Amino acid sequence: MPPPTISDLRRYAVARSLFAPVSLPRALERLGFVQADPIRSPARAQDLTLRQRVKGYRAGDLERAYPRLAVEEDFFVNYGFVTRGLHQRMHPRTARHEWTAERWAQAQAVQQFVQERGEVHPREVDAHFAHGHTTNGFGGQSKASTQLLDAMHYRGLLRVARREKGVRLYAAQTPMAAPDDVPSTLDALVDVLVDKYAPLPYPGLRQLVAMLKHAVPQWQSQLRVALQRALQRLPQAPVEGVSWYWPAGEDPCSRRWSVPERARLLAPFDPVVWDRDRFERLWGWAYRLEAYTPPAQRVRGYYAMPLLWRDQVIGWGNVSNTDGRLCADIGYVSGQPPQEATFRVALAAELESMAEFLGVPLG
Repeated sequence: MPPPTISDLRRYAVARSLFAPVSLPRALERLGFVQADPIRSPARAQDLTLRQRVKGYRAGDLERAYPRLAVEEDFFVNYGFVTRGLHQRMHPRTARHEWTAERWAQAQAVQQFVQERGEVHPREVDAHFAHGHTTNGFGGQSKASTQLLDAMHYRGLLRVARREKGVRLYAAQTPMAAPDDVPSTLDALVDVLVDKYAPLPYPGLRQLVAMLKHAVPQWQSQLRVALQRALQRLPQAPVEGVSWYWPAGEDPCSRRWSVPERARLLAPFDPVVWDRDRFERLWGWAYRLEAYTPPAQRVRGYYAMPLLWRDQVIGWGNVSNTDGRLCADIGYVSGQPPQEATFRVALAAELESMAEFLGVPLG
């Protein structure tokens, strides 16, 4: 059979990721990992991602339901929410920076404190131990207890039990056994990435496997070999000068990958648009998150969300909650919107859906 075309890959990328909405637990299990981000413009990235894949989803549903879900806050290739199965594959995790004996003593004391209380707020730990302040990664001052709790959580010594006004509350973590077969475990982690972000051009696959150093720093030396195994076992085809990869058992050219007549505003970290190199290969223009770009240098806006129409990303939208109403500023790559009446109806439906998701009327 002839290899897929870019058009095939584009349709496949959209259809397989934006599956028909399901329940929150099923969506999380299917995605495996949902990247989190604290920016709320108009909502957090994890909520914007789940909104497209969960029936009746409302902003904040994940945080509200988290204590009852089989998911964990943890670091994968980025920080976010992972299934319990994925969480267990990454632990016990050995951090890249070794602790001193004094730091281990502090951690053990805090761990015992958490076990005795069942669930703790960082301010309780700080009040009990008076760890003081330290410089954080952004050059500011953070409570030392907060940094210690973050580090203990990363190492798997604690888990996030829930959040209270956005602050992580911690609970004791059940110790996890190391896997018997590390190569197979790494292959399973790679498969989670491929299943979520496929189809992947070779540069994207290589980047994602390299980013597993954050998930499993204890196996960083084995990631290069894991990538080579993936290149050998995954289906692939050369398309426009680069090899593309996807999960075994799928055919990017299959008619099952149909795209509905829908307009969608996607989060900057949505799996459809996360890989910026893949984005340019599929849609022919460069998209960048400009939240951290100086205002005078922004091209599309602080939190411009890619606008998907059918299987084409045709523009972007800046959406805000202004005076209790949803306001949207839509821009187009070509300078103007599609002229079909079906697009106008679809965009209106997407903005109405966004307003409902946020719990505000449409402006």
